[in-house]
Parts: sequence; C-alpha cells; structure tokens
Amino acid sequence: MPVAEKKTEAPKKFTPYEPAPGEEYMNEQQLEHFRQILLGWKQELMEEVDRTVRHLQEEANNYADPADRATQEEGFSLELRTRDRERKLLKKINETLEKIDEDDYGFCEACGVEIGIRRLEARPTATLCVDCKTLAELKEKQLGG
Repeated sequence: MPVAEKKTEAPKKFTPYEPAPGEEYMNEQQLEHFRQILLGWKQELMEEVDRTVRHLQEEANNYADPADRATQEEGFSLELRTRDRERKLLKKINETLEKIDEDDYGFCEACGVEIGIRRLEARPTATLCVDCKTLAELKEKQLGG
C-alpha cells in the first residue's frame, strides 16, 4: 500500500510575496496571492481524496489469512484518519477563503494586529498572530488541554 503524502502542511509551491515599500497590508494583490495559495492547497487535498477513494476500491481484497486482512484494514484505517484530518482542513480553507472574500483576512482574531505575510505563507489558515498563538499554546499546556 502506498504511503499517503502529508497534505496537511501548506503547499510549498508558490513564489513568496514581496511587498513594495509602503505597500498597504492585505491589499488586493496580497489577498489574491493568498487566495491562489489556498485554492492550490484545496485542489491538492481534493486530488488526494480522489486517489484514496480509487485506492480503497482497487485494493479491497478479501484475504483469507486473518493477519493479511488485519494489515490491510489497519492501512485503510490510517488512510481514512488522514483523510478525516484533511476534511477538517478543507473546511478551514473554505472558511479562510470566505474571510478573503469578505476582506477580513490577515488580522489576529484575538488582538487585531497584522498576522504577517510570512506567517500566513507558512500557515495560510492562521487566525492568530505569533504572540497570541504562543500565549494560547502556553495556556493550553498549563491547563493540561
């Protein structure tokens, strides 16, 4: 069984955006840059879903040996868990595309500051600036959650 590629990371195939001196944050060009990154990522995830469906259909053998059957089922289970994570990520991508369409993208949901182009290129679905994300992770660690 082929090992599924990890698609839950933001795509690496894009040219980093270089803002001009004094360029307004999250102007039309920047929003379009992130829209294209998100649409490309979404396309990759959808293609992976299609590959999984085909793979599960093609590889669904009824092995007589219980060990072979268990190995196959474990592989299918792992693949389906990965697809479930990707399904949740697709939902976040769609929500992020809506924020771009509503001109409400690129600002921290907790404090309102700019998240930053490089952080958004690393994680286009980010909703918190680095400081707020760090604080949230520390609180989560302290609360054991």
